[in-house]
This record gives sequence, structure tokens and C-alpha cells, in this order.
Amino acid sequence: MADLTEDLNTPRPLASAPARPRAFAGGDRGLALLSWAVPLFLVLVWELAARVGWLSPQVLPAPSKVAQTAWALIGQGRLLSDLGASLLRAAAGFVIGGSLGFVLGTVVGFSRLAEALLDRSVQMVRAIPFLALLPLVIVWFGVDEGGKVFLVALGVLFPIYINTVLGIRQVDPKLIELGRVTGLSRWTLVRRIVLPGALPSILAGVRYALAVAWLALVIAETLATTTGIGYLAMDAREFLRTDVIVLTIVIYALIGVASDMVARALERRQLAWHPNYAARRSA
Repeated sequence: MADLTEDLNTPRPLASAPARPRAFAGGDRGLALLSWAVPLFLVLVWELAARVGWLSPQVLPAPSKVAQTAWALIGQGRLLSDLGASLLRAAAGFVIGGSLGFVLGTVVGFSRLAEALLDRSVQMVRAIPFLALLPLVIVWFGVDEGGKVFLVALGVLFPIYINTVLGIRQVDPKLIELGRVTGLSRWTLVRRIVLPGALPSILAGVRYALAVAWLALVIAETLATTTGIGYLAMDAREFLRTDVIVLTIVIYALIGVASDMVARALERRQLAWHPNYAARRSA
């Protein structure tokens, strides 16, 4: 704790007030609808290009064909089971990796000694590509679920770790001094001032980690498996089912959008007190 307060008490230039965004005449609902305008337009252009023959069905099937394929796989019970398997792997890896990343980030953020002991090793592991780890993961875990969850957890750990450290180190030292003057204990100071002050950065790390989780899962599901969206794509490749491959890509995109929407809702709820986020809500 002494390392943190010593670091935060160093003088820093005052930050200028954040620019307030212009209000949109249509309100929040209008902005939400507008955000889907470009994706829907691209889908319509894609459908038109496929129908007039500009796109070969073997290269890029029409959205309507992809939708028919999705409905057929749902009817067979295959799509939902594969989606459920992928969601469980991603959720388990996110909880494990996110928890470990937050704990490590908190320890390193509070202590320069912990940073000297841990940060270098964490950064070295972060630089290793997932594909380079696959042979070792197979040796460690075989082809069971443990290896897939491990890769997802490893990918999630680093964004949350880095953003947690950054958030703690950027807490306003004047707030730390105010808490000490008012007689707050160390634990209360951390719980009431430091962690809330670091929360915007931590939640930004959560948003990034959600995207990384799905990237890691795609690689993880290339291991020998018989379930999951990644397996569905690999199986479709063997039979040149372009419609199924495109369907899996669309599913990953939709899951990514849904995950980001959940993270944004969490930000709005947990950071309602923050002036920057309050300005967005009232704009």
C-alpha cells in the first residue's frame, strides 16, 4: 500500500475536462437503431449481389441460404448443442482467467515489489502466440475440455491484468490524500476510493477480454473435439459446406456484439456516478 500511495502522491498535470458529446435528436433509441443501419445495409447488398449472380454460392452464399442452413441445423438439434458447448467453454475460461487477471493486476498495481517479481513473467507469457502453445497444451491436458478452457482463460487473463494495473496506478492522488485526511483505514481506502477509481479501466479490460475469449475459443476448438461452433466450422470445411462456415462466422459476430452489449450495460450500471459516463447518459 505504501508503494501505491507514494506513486500516486507525485505531482501530475491537471487533466482538462472531457469534451461533452453533442446530443442526438433521436435520443438513445434512435442511436441504437442507427447503429444497426450499416450492418443491415451490407446484408441487403450481400443478398442482392448473390441473387444477381455476382457472388458464387461456393464462394459466398446468400444470407437467405445461410439462414436456411441455420434453421435446418436447429431442427436437427445440432446447432444449439454446439453453441451451448462453446458458450460453456468460453464462460468457464472467462471466469478463471478474469479472476486470476484481476487478482494479479491488483497485487501488481498496489506494489512495486510485486511488479518487479511478476510483471516481466506475465508479459513474456503474453507474447507467446496461441498456436505455439497448442502442442504443449495437448501434452498437458490431452484433448479433453481442460485444454480448451485453459487457452480461453489464458487469453482473458492479460487484458484484465493490464487494465487493472493501469486503473489502479491512474487513481487521482488527491483522492488518496483526502481519504487519509478523513481517517479512512487502508482497506476502506482501497474499497471506497482506489478500486472504484480504477473501475473504468477494469471494465474496459473486461470488454476487450470478452472479444479475446472468442478468438481463443476458435483456436481451442481446433483440438480434437466433437462439439462446439469451431468443430462445426472444421467439419464443414472437410465437406466444402461454405454455407455452414459462413454461419459459424455470423454466430461468432453476433455473440461478440451481444457480449459487448452486456459489458456496456455493466459499465452504465456500475459507473453511473462517474462524470464522463453521466455525461453520456444525459447527452
